[in-house]
Amino acid sequence: EVQLVESGGGSAQAGGSLRLSCTTSGFTFEDYTIGWFRQAPGKEREGVSCIRSRDGNIYYTDSVKGRFTISSDPAKNTVYLQMNSLKSEDTGVYYCGAGLLEVAGWPHYRYGMDYWGKGTLITVSS
Repeated sequence: EVQLVESGGGSAQAGGSLRLSCTTSGFTFEDYTIGWFRQAPGKEREGVSCIRSRDGNIYYTDSVKGRFTISSDPAKNTVYLQMNSLKSEDTGVYYCGAGLLEVAGWPHYRYGMDYWGKGTLITVSS
């Protein structure tokens, strides 16, 4: 059974930090591109960042470059998203997703991942 379990969501002040984790099981971790989408109220889901452990390729959407860092630990089948310098516009539900795709394609698959987590809410207050 495939599972993607997110943790680390919660609330933070603007300028603060949070770290999300996505622990996976049931598929070959290194072969999949794994990462995060987010959806703010009333907005479309947005591809935030992803990583493919097999080759280390990474994608970030422009609005998080320099603030968010994605990493993976294949020994734990877990992907992390360190979020620093948080802004109110980072508020939303963050979904972990996994798919067999190139990292550059990440933003185009915002509803088309092979596997999804249930999502975790991030609230950033200014």
